[in-house]
Amino acid sequence: MAGLQELRFPEEKPLLRGQDVTELENPDTFLSTVDTDWKEHDIETPYGLLHVVIRGSPKGNRPAIFTYHDVGLNHKLCFNTFFNFEDMQEITKHFVVCHVDAPGQQVGASQFPQGYQFPSMEQLAAMLPSVVQHFGFKYIIGIGVGAGAYVLAKFALIFPDLVEGLVLMNIDPNGKGWIDWAATKLSGLTSTLPDTVLSHLFSQEELVNNTELVQSYRQQIGNVVNQANLQLFWNMYNSRRDLDINRPGTVPNAKTLRCPVMLVVGDNAPAEDGVVECNSKMDPTSTTFLKMADSGGLPQVTQPGKLTEAFKYFLQGMGYNLHCVLCLPAPATLALSSLSVAYLKDRRLSGGAVPSASMTRLARSRTASLTSASSVDGSRPQPCTHLESSEGLGQVNHTMEVSC
Repeated sequence: MAGLQELRFPEEKPLLRGQDVTELENPDTFLSTVDTDWKEHDIETPYGLLHVVIRGSPKGNRPAIFTYHDVGLNHKLCFNTFFNFEDMQEITKHFVVCHVDAPGQQVGASQFPQGYQFPSMEQLAAMLPSVVQHFGFKYIIGIGVGAGAYVLAKFALIFPDLVEGLVLMNIDPNGKGWIDWAATKLSGLTSTLPDTVLSHLFSQEELVNNTELVQSYRQQIGNVVNQANLQLFWNMYNSRRDLDINRPGTVPNAKTLRCPVMLVVGDNAPAEDGVVECNSKMDPTSTTFLKMADSGGLPQVTQPGKLTEAFKYFLQGMGYNLHCVLCLPAPATLALSSLSVAYLKDRRLSGGAVPSASMTRLARSRTASLTSASSVDGSRPQPCTHLESSEGLGQVNHTMEVSC
């Protein structure tokens, strides 16, 4: 641990200016938007139309932030709280943001005709290059939850050159066995579809103790998402196959995700076992595993501050320099090894140095790691310091350890 220095930043701020936890549990919060410059598109793909909502336009050589929601939700129910969080907006102003709704899951979607064959999970992944091509993205940083995390991981396996990084929340890399399949079928016979989906999104403890938030989602899932379309998506997700990934060196010709990955799960989430197993199959040199304390099945809704902070560190580990990114609330401690950052040309630029701006893309190493020893504290910190690039230094090579 030679060369480590500790930085402590004691100041804290609340989750949102003028917004408390009870407002996060208000159903209207999930469907509200801060900005009015989101544009909706229906994009033709080999497996049907995809509804996409986008803000901004491609910014030079920067990737797009690309989201995919969980089953039972859509981009608004899944991501509005997170992307409306003020610190997250400080990040997204530097990127174009693209939300993808799975077929027929968007607000106001028409019901699919009788006999419609919903795309398989592999086909859902194969629909995404059409979106990337339509908007002219060079590559994307994906943020997926549950079923959406599975789709983005499959997309990265099939089209690795299009994916710069992934944040995968609540991912389960395993297909259902016969026992799980039978249990799901039995649950579908004895419960309504929204209640069945809620048991996928929330742990039993949350269903019992966080009744206000759960009831909000029960109403939204039942009233906003077309139930027939949701049933098709739910059935297809439950018939998924194992995600074909293995840790390099464990099996011959092991397939792995070639980009940096941050795995996220709440410490009280139904997907915890699946995420832990997924982590065991990932390349440890390029994978972050973040288990968030005091968080359940939807950390992006209940703990947007923690997740935003983790996302900042993830971007920095990839070589993106955001002003005021290195900050943690008390009593968190950030231990940083000495950094050597190169002011180099981007590997995809034909010429010229990386442009100077409030955020610049720096040369990065695929083996640089961002390791969470435990969860990041959840309160919003005061931005306080930043890294600048230095000329003539070597390759990015650093490890971050966060302890609370």
